[in-house]
Amino acid sequence: MTGDVIAIALGLLVGLSLGALGGGGSTLAVPILVFVAGLQAQDATTASLLVVGLAAAFGVVSHHRHGNVRLRAGLAFGAAGVVGSRIGLLVNRSLDENVLLIAFSVLIAFVAVRMYRSVGPSEVAVDVDDEDEVTSSTGPVLTKERAVSRAALDLSASALVKLAGAATIVGLLTGLFGVGGGFAVVPALTLLLKFPAKEAIGTSLVVIVINAAIALAMRAGDIEFDWGVVAPFLATVTVGVVVGTRVAHDIEADRLTRAFALMLGAVALYTAASTFLTP
Repeated sequence: MTGDVIAIALGLLVGLSLGALGGGGSTLAVPILVFVAGLQAQDATTASLLVVGLAAAFGVVSHHRHGNVRLRAGLAFGAAGVVGSRIGLLVNRSLDENVLLIAFSVLIAFVAVRMYRSVGPSEVAVDVDDEDEVTSSTGPVLTKERAVSRAALDLSASALVKLAGAATIVGLLTGLFGVGGGFAVVPALTLLLKFPAKEAIGTSLVVIVINAAIALAMRAGDIEFDWGVVAPFLATVTVGVVVGTRVAHDIEADRLTRAFALMLGAVALYTAASTFLTP
């Protein structure tokens, strides 16, 4: 019972990362559900899809209110990952639980390194007066900086091919590990399509919702986890997403990203060590 309570409380941490950073939090969900709540690895990856997908949906609403979601781009990215998600699910079902957890610990370590090294300026510097705004008929008022960034999207054939590849990889990871893939979506959107960081974060949540929904649909017959643990965990993750979305506007993103990356590194080591030491 104590483990269940701790797992539910840790859901706040998962949600905070999703809301504030657009990724990374889902890589915590599986270790928490396995090592703290006591779920089997395959059940934990399925539960993670449900939790992360629904929580990300709340985050989309909150980020959209701030004008940080490009819905069409998110829908296209998510749809492009369907094939990868199917392949990931087939591999998930064929893997031994310990092998799955070891592979997952490697993924967490990769995410930690990727997040830590990604810290730095990501938006184009533009001198803009606070009162100089561009009015949009389809959404919130846009600053001149955001209007410029939206006009500078890279839609070249090479960028789109790379984006399709990134979407397939994200879908594969979602089907295999039950993660949303925001840690890969955010850099893909910023580097390939030149999205500003905050818009990449908001749009990545759309991709997470789509990937999670697709992967869950493919696992419709495998939903057998303990709802007594998963439902409260989902509730705290959702609260964390809402809080994290607000935190993203008030706290320096670099510090938050580095701190979270270091914590993920520790989780990766714990996951690997616990798996190897389990009889």
